[in-house]
Amino acid sequence: MLNLYVSGQIATLTINNPARRNAMTREMWRQLQGVGESLSSDVRCLVIRGEGDHFCSGGDISEYPSFRFDATSLAHFHEEEVAPALDALLGLDIPVIAKIAGHCMGGGLEIACCADIRIAHESATFGAPIAKLGMPMAQREMAIVLRTAGEASVREMLLEARVLDAAEMKARGFLQRLVGDGEFEYEVQQTAERIASLSPMAAKLNKAMLRQILEPNQWIESADAALSAQHSIANDPALAAYAYASHVEHVEGVNAFLEKRSPKF
Repeated sequence: MLNLYVSGQIATLTINNPARRNAMTREMWRQLQGVGESLSSDVRCLVIRGEGDHFCSGGDISEYPSFRFDATSLAHFHEEEVAPALDALLGLDIPVIAKIAGHCMGGGLEIACCADIRIAHESATFGAPIAKLGMPMAQREMAIVLRTAGEASVREMLLEARVLDAAEMKARGFLQRLVGDGEFEYEVQQTAERIASLSPMAAKLNKAMLRQILEPNQWIESADAALSAQHSIANDPALAAYAYASHVEHVEGVNAFLEKRSPKF
């Protein structure tokens, strides 16, 4: 199951199936689709982690015989359960941190690819060795992984069933930070707190713009849609990206800098 815990402005989503190294069941994929609806407006950062020693080992293979051998049920699994869950993560307006330890495989890799910041323990491993199961990666899922992990890594993972260590994934640009035992918990917490202290409006608009640039056909969204109606200048589309000009957080951030004080967002 998935467990959501909120402490102040930081939410933590735990993938909890430790008996199977936190493999995702179908029910867990369906739960993940509603992650945005479970977060209050006070939450400014989401941390995704696995219970115990692993992030997520992929899909729960024990369920596979019940649906994978029929094209209709298999399509439903990927198109109506997994893809919408990943889209829900990608569509969040708040920054998402993936706290990665142990195995990050298959579906776990896909979830990690939906995060904005990926922080891994130095012993973490990454891959999608599903060729050993006689299956390809679904198209919509591959598009997410390809964009984030890169073509070279994806080809190795899928065609060679290669498992890459954390140092290699850091060198290839997939991970922002790689830390050891004594720093792992601290680094993730400090990163989450740093994000939560910043302007939520700026985070929302930055994520909206990233969606437009990276996936223009899938996440078309004007920047002013993230602002309240009083700041909207939709009648002039050329100015939409700058509709935040008079927003209280923008004014506060600039004034605080000029006044040599910490901003209050």
